[in-house]
Amino acid sequence: MMALLLGLVAALSWGIHDVTVRRISQTAPLMATLLGVLLVGAVFQTIVLSATGGFPALPRTAILYSVLAGFAFTLAGATLYGAFQRGPVRIVAPIIGSFPILTLAVAAWRGTPVSPLEWIAVLAVVLGITVVAVCANETEESYPPLGRTIALSLLASVGFFATFALGQEAARIADALPSILVTRLAAVAVLLPIMIVMGLPLLPGRSAWVFVAVMGVLDGIALMCVLIAGDMPSAEYAVVASSIFGLVTVVLARIFLGETMTRAQWLGCLVTFAAIGYLALQSGGAH
Repeated sequence: MMALLLGLVAALSWGIHDVTVRRISQTAPLMATLLGVLLVGAVFQTIVLSATGGFPALPRTAILYSVLAGFAFTLAGATLYGAFQRGPVRIVAPIIGSFPILTLAVAAWRGTPVSPLEWIAVLAVVLGITVVAVCANETEESYPPLGRTIALSLLASVGFFATFALGQEAARIADALPSILVTRLAAVAVLLPIMIVMGLPLLPGRSAWVFVAVMGVLDGIALMCVLIAGDMPSAEYAVVASSIFGLVTVVLARIFLGETMTRAQWLGCLVTFAAIGYLALQSGGAH
């Protein structure tokens, strides 16, 4: 029960984070916002580490996995922010949240048996996203062409899959919290030089800092909830609950951003996230 509760807290935290990205990205510099969130998250995790026993030394292999996860996290964050900036949330969120499909595909490639129900869930995810994308309401707010938005969303999904896969490897070797801190610092080390070379703004602007701070803390809370639940009974339920963060984002976008949804789109979202939850449960149980 506690693992499920922590997973729901993680889903809510990531959902609020993502809908805030959609709002703030319309006015604040995109990469400066991401850099600020990474830095705030790093500070938040440093405080948590200090309060829970300090900074244990990490083996070189764990550091390597954590740094590689940082590279992947940079890709995931940059493309996520870009996708949410373009919108709409109802299309972006299900695609980004579909990364459990990649976990299943890799498992199948490695020879792990994949049940027919799991392949049916994959088809349900694809079908649900297709319904959401096709059943657009022509009277609503216009958005940029969907092709690039979908491409960015797919890259974000791949980036998060790689981040979690590499991060889990690091967590198996050493303590999870310091490994994630290394991942965040590596992401900053990758993103900052790119921004400097490209001449991008480094600060999101005075009016955006409150949102950036909240987003950084929410992201840190979500990650910690999933990690803490990892040592609890039925830990896979935390993974399942947290994997529906995209549905939370869609609902919040409808409430606070006024994005319209047809009945067919709501049905598509529910089918998509139910299938994602099932795939997450299968991968969590296998792990």
